[in-house]
Amino acid sequence: MLARIAHVYRRNVMTSRTARSLRGDFPHLHLITTRWHDNDVYGHVNNVQYYAFFDTVVNQYLLKRHVLDFERGEVIGLVVETACQYFEPIAFPEIVIAGLRVARVGNSSVRYEIGLFRGEASDTLDVFSASNAPAIAEGHFVHVYVDRLNRRPKSLPAALREALEAIQSAS
Repeated sequence: MLARIAHVYRRNVMTSRTARSLRGDFPHLHLITTRWHDNDVYGHVNNVQYYAFFDTVVNQYLLKRHVLDFERGEVIGLVVETACQYFEPIAFPEIVIAGLRVARVGNSSVRYEIGLFRGEASDTLDVFSASNAPAIAEGHFVHVYVDRLNRRPKSLPAALREALEAIQSAS
């Protein structure tokens, strides 16, 4: 059944203007395990879970770099735009590798780009294969960082800006 769904996805979604990113295009990778309840009645991971995967890789990166403080940080990131293109379905119990890069850093905003890839046998929690497989889904988040109390846009703190620039793409 998944093979049939994948065929329909490719036939209906993939066009000559859709160029998928490759796993090697993303400087930060994070392993995510799918769960039984991620699947929907159609036997594949529901579209809402893709956004959860996006959110997970962004926040995991910020936490790893010590620039996200949920409780006391002076700024918080609010999502103002998001999108996803689906190329191939995934289903429990597959492993997903989420790739993260930054496309643009503004004064108070950032555009994160995320690619989702099938996990490979040699992938572990902190060690990833040198695969250059194409994305099974790609998307982006635009966050505007605002003052925690008054919710007005605020310049990115220096440490956050540095962490974002560390994974900013050249284009």
